[in-house]
Amino acid sequence: MGESTLSVITRVTKNAVIGALKGTGELAQAVTETTADMVKATIAGAGNLTIAVEKRVGEIVSGTIEAANDIGGDLYVTIKSTVFGVVKAGSEVGADVGKTAVAATEVAIKAGAKAGTDVSAATKEAVTGAVEAGDAIGADASQAVRSALITSIKGAEDVIKPPPRK
Repeated sequence: MGESTLSVITRVTKNAVIGALKGTGELAQAVTETTADMVKATIAGAGNLTIAVEKRVGEIVSGTIEAANDIGGDLYVTIKSTVFGVVKAGSEVGADVGKTAVAATEVAIKAGAKAGTDVSAATKEAVTGAVEAGDAIGADASQAVRSALITSIKGAEDVIKPPPRK
């Protein structure tokens, strides 16, 4: 029986993150860039972005956190950087930033918990990564990410601060 497309994405992401870390040694940068590249490669051109985001983002986030766990990387930095990279890249390929932020945050929290992180700390890092990505994209994205997280992620409201004034 063949490997499913989703498990292939997890495996490829995991290997790409490990390779990037070995090449640069810089966890946050390697994770952000690798996850962004994986999102662009797997979501760009998808017929239904909502379905693509929900399926692919989960596999990319899981693979990234598994890679960091396997090599003893800082899981909290990985969670934050992964969610940031996924949300930012999702925006670049036309995905709904709010839905992308929720999907990436949910999976990051679950994958972090599976890897042994404290759930409230993982939630804080995932939400922070999503919010920072929304802020980096622009005012509309910033508001969309904040609203989506507050309505969908338990504990997000405690983490989210007002958007920066420009």
